[in-house]
Parts: sequence; structure tokens; C-alpha cells
Amino acid sequence: MTEPEQRPILSVEGLRAGYGETDVLRDVHLHVAPSTVVTVIGPNGAGKSTLLKAIYGIVQPRAGHILLATDDGVHELAGMPPHRITAIGMNYVPQLANVFPRMSIRENIEIGATPVPRRAVAERVSRILELFPALAGRSRDQAGALSGGQRQMLALARALVTEPRLLLLDEPSAGLAPDVVEEVFRTIAEINATGVALLIVEQNARRSLALSHYGYVLDMGENRFEGDGRALLHDPEIANLYLGGTGRLAAASGPPLA
Repeated sequence: MTEPEQRPILSVEGLRAGYGETDVLRDVHLHVAPSTVVTVIGPNGAGKSTLLKAIYGIVQPRAGHILLATDDGVHELAGMPPHRITAIGMNYVPQLANVFPRMSIRENIEIGATPVPRRAVAERVSRILELFPALAGRSRDQAGALSGGQRQMLALARALVTEPRLLLLDEPSAGLAPDVVEEVFRTIAEINATGVALLIVEQNARRSLALSHYGYVLDMGENRFEGDGRALLHDPEIANLYLGGTGRLAAASGPPLA
């Protein structure tokens, strides 16, 4: 399987990271081309969320390179703090605690606009609310009153207010009802259609791979498979091992990923 020929906006090479004395990621590589959707799947404990945290500067890499291409050149992200990474064009939506429940919807989006020039904040917030009409009509409501799906939409809205070129999403459909999951993935497709690239870690592997241009399978903190998203989705070995089949790794990894 070969990676996309287009010059990547994000390149991860030889990444090693972990917690305490334990390496969770070992020599991981990954590339995201501009305006594409890339999904990372794998069994529980494979290091998927740690990968996103290392890319975004929440977990400091122990080895390797994380390169983000912008109009100003190529930036090495390893060792860079998250607020600086956001300012140069990449943002992150965590799986949990991704909104401020005691703040209003508008205030949540405004706090996400911290890197935006002050004179541009009001216009950016208004434009983002137009993209999320279900939130726009309730912009003064507290975020804590929102449903799980609406909170996920707010988290996406807050991340988009910085106009990132690349968005990292950690389990965007986790804990949501099936109809809400479909709404979230429709929104992800709409975001991508505007030219934003997305790197997604997702438990709903089948749904996410169907949307993706490219995909990676992590296992035990290492690259196991990669290729076109739909090709991975229909690969019998991957289906057997990681998408709910009866293979050894699927059986050893708890509930099916999809």
C-alpha cells in the first residue's frame, strides 16, 4: 500500500511517546495530505489518542519528528506548546471535557478564538454560528444544557473559529445515538468540503473509514496497516482483526470497534 502522492500538510516520522517510563507509541509514521480525511483505527490501548496528544503538544515526544506545512514554511511541532500549534494552523477536539458547561455557546466559541486578532473575533464567531444553525438560535444558552451531539457540534465550532488547515478529532462519535452519529459525520464531511484536512481517531471504524481518503491501523503502538480508506474497510484481514471479526486481535481487544 502506498501513501498519498500529494505533499503532506502533516508528516509524522519515527514518533515515540508515552507516559512515565512506558512507551505507548514506537516509531509511528503518518501523513495527512491537504484537504483530505485520514482515520486512525486500532484496538483499545493501541495508542491512538496518545498519537493525537503527541501531535498537538499535550504529550511530549521522546523521539521523532512532527512537521506541519504552512504558508510560512514547515514547522517542527515536537516540543511546541498547544497554543502555539493552534496559532500556526492546527486545532484539536478532545473526546472528553471538550466544552465549558457553565459558559454560553457564544462564550465557548469566543474563548476558542483566543489566537484570532481581537478586531476579527466578532465576525469569526458570527460566521461559525452560521455553519451551525442549531447552535446559532441558542447562542446565549449555557453549554451544559446541550445534548451530547450538540456539545460535539459546539466543540467543532470552537475549534473551527481559528480557521485551521488541519483539525484533529479524538473519537467524535463516542457515546452518541446512531442518528446523532450520522449528523456528526455529515458535519465532518461538510468541514472537509471547505478545504480543511482532518485526522480522526474513531471507534466507529467502519463509518470513519468510509469517509476517509486514507487510513492507518495502529496496534501495540506501532503501524500495522495503511492504505486507501475504503480499501482498508473492505480488506478481509483488517475486517477480521479489527472490525469485529473473529481473529486473534479482535477477540483480544474487547468490544468490536464498529
